[in-house]
Amino acid sequence: MNSHPDPSYIMQTATGFWASKVLLTAVELDLFSLLADEAMTAEQLGDALGLHPRGTYDFFDALVALKFLNREGDGEAGRYKNTLETSAFLDKSSPTYIGGMPRMMNSRLFGFWNDLETALKTGQPQTEIKHNSKSIFEELYSDEERLAEFLDAMTGFQVVNFQQLAEQFDFGKYKTVSDIGGALALLSRIVGKHHQHLSFTSFDLPPVAPLAQKQVDASGMTNRIKVISGDFFKDDLPKADVITMGNVLHDWNLENKKMLISKAYAALPEGGAFIAIENLIDDARRENAFGLLMSLNMLIELGDAFDYTGENFREWCSEAGFQRVEIINLNGPTSAAVAYK
Repeated sequence: MNSHPDPSYIMQTATGFWASKVLLTAVELDLFSLLADEAMTAEQLGDALGLHPRGTYDFFDALVALKFLNREGDGEAGRYKNTLETSAFLDKSSPTYIGGMPRMMNSRLFGFWNDLETALKTGQPQTEIKHNSKSIFEELYSDEERLAEFLDAMTGFQVVNFQQLAEQFDFGKYKTVSDIGGALALLSRIVGKHHQHLSFTSFDLPPVAPLAQKQVDASGMTNRIKVISGDFFKDDLPKADVITMGNVLHDWNLENKKMLISKAYAALPEGGAFIAIENLIDDARRENAFGLLMSLNMLIELGDAFDYTGENFREWCSEAGFQRVEIINLNGPTSAAVAYK
């Protein structure tokens, strides 16, 4: 047995940004949509994407080695095609496309993470707000085109989580759902398809309403999903049997987290349920690396915002008056934290 320490994991993590940038660039180039219908050679792909010949084989073969592409044959005759996963999640024509989030990571977050050390030393955000005193939300909500791209990014990667929530949570005893920070009403549309007896309210800021309504109308669920505009800092939440928040609580500091939980409690009837879909950190803070990295990302994005553990959620909900909490594991690092009134 070799007792010598092995540096390979250190180097794998230290160079992890290489692999990340290769994947993010492939998404930015829309490579996986290009490969939707047929396998292509490196020369064909390079020509179609406008790439210089020097990097084409290294780029495409790196994606093969990283398991994001398959290749039939070797050398110039080798033909590249999508994997099952990239076909499902990174081809724009797929209904389960999640490429919006990687595109935003590439265009915004990749550079901002260069300032992690500064964020750790100052506790201050390192994004747009650092340069012009406006938060990401103020920037985005003032530009409809950028807002649409952001909402697509932030909701698209939740498709699998919302599908699993629809399958794993017992919605049978409830009739109405209010999704707070509903964005493009994705949760309402997905859960609604699984549970035909439910009606929904998708609640978000006024600039979101026309974008959400367009998606609701296209889904054929106009009669079951009502898009309502409001500000959850100023307004009461729309009353319903179930209140949901998908990646909302982690956007705020502790005071605002508790305020939103209290508002959810007030909007529910006895027996109602409040569901927070988040990348819950494990209580011992040892295992959910994604949740911990997401919390660092919230530091970089907003400063005092943070992700949290299931035990944190239990404590805050108990303080608000909820009777019990359960945690439902969803896809990968994501969970649904459910508090019952």
